[in-house]
Order: sequence, then C-alpha cells, then structure tokens
Amino acid sequence: MKRIVLFLVTNLAVMLVLGLVVNILGLNRFLSANGLNLTQLLGFSLIMGFGGAIISLLMSKMIAKWSSGVQVINDSTDPTHAWIVSTVKRFADKAGIGMPEVGIYEGEPNAFATGAFKNSALVAVSTGLLQGMTREEVEAVIGHEVAHIANGDMVTMTLIQGVMNTFVVFISRVVGYFVDKVVLRNNNDGPGIGYMVTVFIMDMLLGVLAAIVVAWFSRQREFRADAGAAELMGNKQPMINALARLGGMQPGELPSAVKAMGIGGKMGSLMSTHPPMEARIAALQALR
Repeated sequence: MKRIVLFLVTNLAVMLVLGLVVNILGLNRFLSANGLNLTQLLGFSLIMGFGGAIISLLMSKMIAKWSSGVQVINDSTDPTHAWIVSTVKRFADKAGIGMPEVGIYEGEPNAFATGAFKNSALVAVSTGLLQGMTREEVEAVIGHEVAHIANGDMVTMTLIQGVMNTFVVFISRVVGYFVDKVVLRNNNDGPGIGYMVTVFIMDMLLGVLAAIVVAWFSRQREFRADAGAAELMGNKQPMINALARLGGMQPGELPSAVKAMGIGGKMGSLMSTHPPMEARIAALQALR
C-alpha cells in the first residue's frame, strides 16, 4: 500500500513541478498559442516515463531468472542449498520481510536481489561467489541483498528512473517544438524535420544526464545495503571482508534489469551503479 501511495504522490509531484516550470517561464501561453497542448504532452510524458520503468519492475524477477539461468533452490535438499536458503530466511525474518525465492546461477562472483514487492522478491547468488568466498563472507553478501529488499530499493530506483524518463520526454519535446515552430518557422500543422531531429538529439543528451542522476542514487543505495548487511550480521567485519575479497576478483556481469542490485560492478565512473570498493569499505569502517 505504501508503494502505491508513493507511486501516486511521485506522479502528482512530477506533474506539479513541470506545470509550475512552464507557467513560471511563460511557456504555457506561448506554446499553447502555437498549437502545442501541454496537458496532453505532460500526460504522454508520464505514461512514457513511468510506463517502461513500472513494466520493467513487474517483470524483473522473471527476466532475471531467464537471463541469468537462475535455479530456484527453496525446496532443494542439497546441504549447500539448504544453508543458503536458511541464511536468507534468517535475514528476511530479522528484516521483517517475507521469505524471498532463493536461487543460484552459473557465473563469476556476484549476487543480486530483484522483484517488485518486498514479500515476493528473489535473492540469487552465483556459483563463482560460493566457490571464491568463505561462508561468512557469502552470508554477508546475502545480507546485503536482503537489505536491498528491506530498504525497498527496487521500487525506489524504479520511481527515480520514471521521474527522470518523464523529464527527458517532456523537455525534449518542448524544445523540439520550439526549434521547429520558432527557430525554423515551420508553419505546417504537424511537426517538421526540425522537431524530429531536435527531439532525437535532446533525448540522447538528456538521457545521459538522467542516467548519471540514476547511477548516483544507485551508489547511495549500495552504502545503505552494506550497512544493512552489517546490522543483519551483527558485525560489520564480514561485509568488509567480503568487499575486500570481491575487490580482488572480477565481478560477474549482471543483466541490465538487476545490475543496480548486484554486489559489485564497474567502478569509479559517473555511470557506475556501484561505488568503488575502497569507498564502501571506508564507509563500513566508519560505522559504530
């Protein structure tokens, strides 16, 4: 219920902000006089911006299973599988969330959590992670993923992505209409080549800026999930050890749908969804 309210409030906030901006700048009267219906454009932008993000969230678990080849092990009798499932169960109970599906997949060291809802999520670990880390370190990584679920990170990232998408769609089309009708003086009823070219360029440029903003938020999520793992473990050292060990490995590449919820990835750039390992370890060491 809280997520539905958050989604509705976010949509309303985006509409209010965009409406205020165009009115304060006087764009509403100018563009409406030249044939652009801003109300319809805003509705279109919201549908395009949030539609794809919400569909991606709802399908994230299915896509993750298919793209990573995840084997669900909740009912497995294998001792290692049973240990992983019991670890997830212990952390889920402590975090106050429903028991997630638990899976393993073939690949280099990594893990991820995904799913649209806290009480029906998926936690998956790779075979490379199990082979390359101690059990305590693997438990810390699992705690990190459970913390992602408990923090509602999948929904938060979807909302942020939706807001960014909405702004990109709206602003690029307003600028495209301005260039087409005012700069190039296209008097035809429909949009001309100036509109199409401008929208294409603005979508790319603003899309890059939006991706940088989303990646920044994702990096902040990682610090919180690291701290959450330390709290679930009752000790920050296992998570520090896990990050230090992973820093010496080559983390496995995750599908784009769950990349932001993994344990590691490419570091040190504006587009990175994860902070550098050194920064994450330092943040954990600073915890009391």
